[in-house]
Amino acid sequence: MDSIIEGFRKAFILIFNLDAELLGIIFLSLKVSGSALLVSAVIGIPLSAILGSKKFPAKGFIISLMNTFMGLPPVVVGLFVYIMLSRSGPLGFMGLLYTPSAMVIAQTILAFPIVVSLCHSAIVGVDPIIKQASMTLGATPFQTTITIIKEARYGIMSGVIAAFGRVMAEVGAILIVGGNIAGYTRVMTTTIALETDKGNFELALALGIILLTISLLINAVLHFIQKKGMVKE
Repeated sequence: MDSIIEGFRKAFILIFNLDAELLGIIFLSLKVSGSALLVSAVIGIPLSAILGSKKFPAKGFIISLMNTFMGLPPVVVGLFVYIMLSRSGPLGFMGLLYTPSAMVIAQTILAFPIVVSLCHSAIVGVDPIIKQASMTLGATPFQTTITIIKEARYGIMSGVIAAFGRVMAEVGAILIVGGNIAGYTRVMTTTIALETDKGNFELALALGIILLTISLLINAVLHFIQKKGMVKE
């Protein structure tokens, strides 16, 4: 019991003293997950808008595929990206394996289906009258789509935040493609796993506390946005 209390005491000391190693790991975690989320949102939101407003032959297949991929096992994604980026793989010439870029690619693959599926659900949930009114007033298809996205903004933000929560807590894929290299590809989740195995509980606990705090903040923001969207309706 005393060792546990001592571990928490040292963990809070690391946090309050703004330990350089701790800050570096946190910054890299936010950078990798934030980059993956940005790529997923930039590509995923327009795709979800197209899926929600247009009709084309492969639409149903793409929606089903995105819904299925929401539950992709991270280790499978990590294995796939590893094979693609390994020296003998088709993208091996890029030299991205065991770099933060490889971690961003893996997390983007995990976040993208979540963004597309949840944003698509939000967009198709918009009252059809809004689309009809926009077209009646002479809006172009692009302007109509923007109007629908604005109406679905709370649901879209919820989808993006949910995807961010998924990638922030991910460990399997980035461990495989990043290699958990100290000072280069070591993020919060992989460091917690490593330091726990080494018995260095103070650093693991410090990162665990910060990761839990970030998770609580994500869920609080998500709840606020969903509540605000319900009030608006």
